[in-house]
Amino acid sequence: MRLAFWRAGKDKSVIERAVSKAKSEVKPEVKLESKPRIEAKPAPLAAKPAPVESGDIDLHALGGALARKRGWIIVPTVLALVASVAVVNLITPRYKSEARILIDGRENVFLRPSSDRSTEERQALDPEAVTSQVQLVLSRDLAREIIKKNKLAELPEFDPVLQGVSPLKSLAALVGIGRDPFSMTPEERVLDAYYDRLQAYAVDKSRVIVVEFQSQDPELAARVANSIADGYLVLQQAARQDQARNASQWLAGEIDNLRKKVSEAEAKVEDFRSKSSLFVGTNNTTLSNQQMGEVNTQLNNARALKADAESKARLIREMLQSGKPIEASEVVNSELMRRLSEQRVTLRAQLAEQSSTLLGNHPRIKELKAQLSDLDGQIRDEAAKISRSLENDARIAGGRVDGLTASLEQLKKQATSTNGQDVQLRALEREAKAQRDLLETYLAKYREANTRETIDTAPTEGRIISRGIVSNTPAYPKKLPIVLIATLATLLLSSGLVVTGELLRQTAPRAVATLAPTVVRREPVVEAVEIEPAPLQPELTTDIEVGEFAEIGQLAESLLAAGAGAKKVTVLGTAPGDAITLSTLTLARHLARDARVVVVDLTASSPTIAAVSVDPTAPGLAELMQGQASFAQVITRDKLSRLHLVMAGRPGFDRSLLQSPRVTLAIDALLRAYDHVLLDAGSASDLPAELLTANARAVVVPDTSMEADARALMCEQLKAVGFSEVTMLSKPVQPSDAAETSPRVVAA
Repeated sequence: MRLAFWRAGKDKSVIERAVSKAKSEVKPEVKLESKPRIEAKPAPLAAKPAPVESGDIDLHALGGALARKRGWIIVPTVLALVASVAVVNLITPRYKSEARILIDGRENVFLRPSSDRSTEERQALDPEAVTSQVQLVLSRDLAREIIKKNKLAELPEFDPVLQGVSPLKSLAALVGIGRDPFSMTPEERVLDAYYDRLQAYAVDKSRVIVVEFQSQDPELAARVANSIADGYLVLQQAARQDQARNASQWLAGEIDNLRKKVSEAEAKVEDFRSKSSLFVGTNNTTLSNQQMGEVNTQLNNARALKADAESKARLIREMLQSGKPIEASEVVNSELMRRLSEQRVTLRAQLAEQSSTLLGNHPRIKELKAQLSDLDGQIRDEAAKISRSLENDARIAGGRVDGLTASLEQLKKQATSTNGQDVQLRALEREAKAQRDLLETYLAKYREANTRETIDTAPTEGRIISRGIVSNTPAYPKKLPIVLIATLATLLLSSGLVVTGELLRQTAPRAVATLAPTVVRREPVVEAVEIEPAPLQPELTTDIEVGEFAEIGQLAESLLAAGAGAKKVTVLGTAPGDAITLSTLTLARHLARDARVVVVDLTASSPTIAAVSVDPTAPGLAELMQGQASFAQVITRDKLSRLHLVMAGRPGFDRSLLQSPRVTLAIDALLRAYDHVLLDAGSASDLPAELLTANARAVVVPDTSMEADARALMCEQLKAVGFSEVTMLSKPVQPSDAAETSPRVVAA
């Protein structure tokens, strides 16, 4: 018998032990009988290639391989160490000097434009401006000046043609690895060497530019670094002077043109004013507007006089009509009225004096009363005269109002006729003023630009804060880092090659033992023996069970041959029980030998899945649907095979979670990751049909009591439901106790 069939029986025996707890604890005894005992003896082992277990790395074997092949690691590492030490000592060292420039953007306050003098602080430079200054340091114009100033073209270090090109470089140039120095101009060769030794960058979060230069001569490195810093400042000064000179030349031409335009505009204004008689009076207003204002003021005064005279006359007239004392200011202030009032007061005093001694009919008393009445009449007559004079003044003021009103209306008509001309005049004046203001602005800028042009030393955007000094420490090559990197890289590379070879050797097909058919020898039983079934040991099976496993093996081969057409297999039965789960596991273990297979438990009615899992307490589909676990947590491994398992959920979970549409998404994800996905659907009483039938084949585990007609009818019904193909097993895999009556050991 082949190992494949033994392993199927072994899987079944382990499941039986997990389900039947009592059998794993009780030691059954076999009584002494006269019947012969059947003893199984293993046959000789044969070699067969074993399937490769994915994901398993034997660290002990890798360590042994490194120890065995240490010569392949040590020798290249030592050679790399010696070679790197020799190379770094043969390379001509270079010395580095650096200069630092601060970009502050400050200028002399007296040299700033007048528009900037009022601001205490100018806008700070942004990082982009500092980066632009770095590019100015690296400009080719500045490089040519530095090369010419320090005579770098005469040094063999910067022009390799002067000292001759080595054969190695010539060969590299021929094969296209390097550049041929003879194909380049002398200026290109010097510039190439110059930029190879120059480095300029801006310090992070600052406005400082660092200029670094390397050379075989430390004094030359310091001199060139300082020359670059000085040349950068000179280049900025020249640029500012050129800018001021160009501005002066442009402003001079613009000023001449503006002067002509201003003269023409002012001449147009005066000519139009004279033609339209829009002469200007005081306060820069036209004469018509000024006259209109004066007439309007006089009209308002006349109206006020008229209203005042009318109100005073009306008041005096009302006093005369009512017989009240006349106390108006115009009456009281009259000289005649004051004298009449004084006479009246005197007569009343005399009347009072005489009345004390004389009776009312006395001639003296009558005379005084007559005089007093005459004075009252005179006073009233005088008041009436004053009232009439005020009325006359009111009429005079009214006439003046009428005259001024007529004059104002005439002026308004005249102003209306000249409004259009006034608008044209203002437009001409506005144009003349704009040209005049622009001319004054250009004149001020021209004077400033001319002043900045004539200054010998123009202000720059930066200043040198640190000059380069001569260094005695080589900056290139870095001997220790180069040696360490070369040595470690060789060590890691050689070790990696050894480890890779060992891994490839481990993943190659290996021979494993298989069993030939069992040789059975009969001998009598002489005494009672105790059978102690140990976990994970070979179990007793019957000849009928071997047939069941052979049927499942054939089914597994057909599923493997179907390929993508059998990626999803639904295993279901007519009644719930362990037989469906045992059949599913047996079929899955057959498939797992040659493919990636996962079993998904959708029933949770049997503890078999948890019993064969390496993690019986792992979460399942229910926890995955609730978001309490991930795919990596719900997928576990079988104890005895490469099979992967997904349980339905922890004990007590809500079965309604398995009806969620997300379960279908989870199954689809597993289909993309595995070659075959087996669904343990049980009797499929409460599971959605789409979950089980979509692109799936069905394997039916029937009841032993089912007739052939019932089985055929069931297959037709399942195909009608939506299964692509239906396979009916002849007999389910059951937890067998036949080993107690007719045992046979299937050994590995």
